[in-house]
Amino acid sequence: MTTRQSLPDVYDSVLPLDGFRAAIRDAVVSLNVQANTPGTFQGALRGRAAGDVHVLGISADAHSVHRTESLIREAPQHYFKFTLVERGAGMIVQGGRETALSPGDMTFYDTDRPYSLICADDTRISVVMFPKELLALPADLTARLTATKLGADSPIGAIVRPYVASLSSRISDMSAHPARRLCRGAIDMISTLIEDDLGGQAMASPHDALMRRVLDYIDEHLSSPDLTPPVLAAAHYISVRHLHSLFNDQGTTVSTVIRNRRLERCYDQLIDPMAADRSVTAIALENGFVDAAHFSRTFRAHYGVPPSAVRPARA
Repeated sequence: MTTRQSLPDVYDSVLPLDGFRAAIRDAVVSLNVQANTPGTFQGALRGRAAGDVHVLGISADAHSVHRTESLIREAPQHYFKFTLVERGAGMIVQGGRETALSPGDMTFYDTDRPYSLICADDTRISVVMFPKELLALPADLTARLTATKLGADSPIGAIVRPYVASLSSRISDMSAHPARRLCRGAIDMISTLIEDDLGGQAMASPHDALMRRVLDYIDEHLSSPDLTPPVLAAAHYISVRHLHSLFNDQGTTVSTVIRNRRLERCYDQLIDPMAADRSVTAIALENGFVDAAHFSRTFRAHYGVPPSAVRPARA
C-alpha cells in the first residue's frame, strides 16, 4: 500500500524557516530545507489537496530543498512532482542531471529517487504533485525526462504554463469537486506534455503497448469485483508471471494499481454534490469493492480520513 501522511486540505500561510520546513513536509513530502539567510527567511504556501493530487503555489526567499536517501527510506511517497518556475532562477538535480531553470521553465521529478531543487533568489513556483501511477507511462521512458526542461518552445507547453499557474493561485478558493476536476485536467495536460517531449517513444515497443492495453482494460473493468491478476492475464493472452513483471518494471503491483484506481474513482464520486444522495456503501460496491467495512478501512489508510469525511455538507 502507498505510504502517505494525512495532509491538510488547504494550505495558506507565510512562515519563517522552521514553519516553512514543517509546512513543506506536510504539504508535499519529507524534505531537507536550507535557506541562504535563515534568520530573515520568509516563505509562503498557498494551495490545496484534492484527494491524492496536491497543487501548491510557493513563494520564498532563496533556499534549496533536498530529498535524500534517508528521507526516502523513512517516508516513502510514490509521487511525481511537476514544477513551473514563475519567478526567479534555480536548478533541478536528479539522476545525474543538473538543469538550470528560469521563469517559464517546467520540469518534473520522482519522489522515490533523491533530488535537489535549488532556488537561487526570491522565487515563485507552482507545483502539481500526483501519484506516479496516474501518469500511465513506462518507468524507463519517464526516467529519461525527469530533471529536464519540458515543452520549452512547444505549443502544448504554452497551454500548460498558464493553466498550472492559474490553478495554483486559485485552487484554495474552490470547493472540493471543481478543484478535483481541474486537477484531473492538469494531470492530463502534464501527461500530454511529457508524451510530446518523448517524441512518440511512449508507444515505441510491444512491451509498452501491452502495458497501455492492460491499464486501459483495468479502467474499463474497475466495477467488476472479479478483476484479478489471473483474469487480467487471460484477457491479454499472457501468463500471470508476465503480467506481474510488467508492473514490477513500473515499481508497483497489479493489485496496488487496481485498488488505487478504484479508490480514486470512489473519491471522485464521494465529493461530487450530484452524488450526495448515494450511500458510501453503494459507491464502494459500484466500483468493485465487495465489502463496505473493508472499503472504509482501505480508504482511511490511503487518504488519512474515512469516506464520510470527504463528502460535501448537505444544504
